[in-house]
Amino acid sequence: MASKTRDEVLVFLRSRRCGVIATATPDGRPEAALVDIATTEAGEIVFETTSATRKFANLGNNPRAALVAGWDDEQTLQIDGIVDMLAGSELARLRDFYLSVFPQKVSHPNWPGNHYFRLRPRWMRFSDYHMPRAVEEFRF
Repeated sequence: MASKTRDEVLVFLRSRRCGVIATATPDGRPEAALVDIATTEAGEIVFETTSATRKFANLGNNPRAALVAGWDDEQTLQIDGIVDMLAGSELARLRDFYLSVFPQKVSHPNWPGNHYFRLRPRWMRFSDYHMPRAVEEFRF
């Protein structure tokens, strides 16, 4: 298999609509949750959660997170990055983008305690388990 470029990996990620995000409690216990994701052309991964979730509390204490997307067709993408809760013009821009991907969630901005987050990748590993197996890493 030929090497993938960063842009090709982002195309793969942009085609996925959910992923598993891993965060850590203040005492270091790992926690994982399935989230709907929308990825911009620039590689920003947008998701939402309410203040009642474990990931919300965890990200308030530690903005580092990992995400896995893609498990069908024997291909997967692992991501490590920094998460920020969106506010101001970035909230408007990325919330609108998220809702363009998930128009059925148009009522979610009005939910009590609902917040939008952005994961900015710092490292990605694309794994393709078709023979010959290929694993490629990208750093930002």
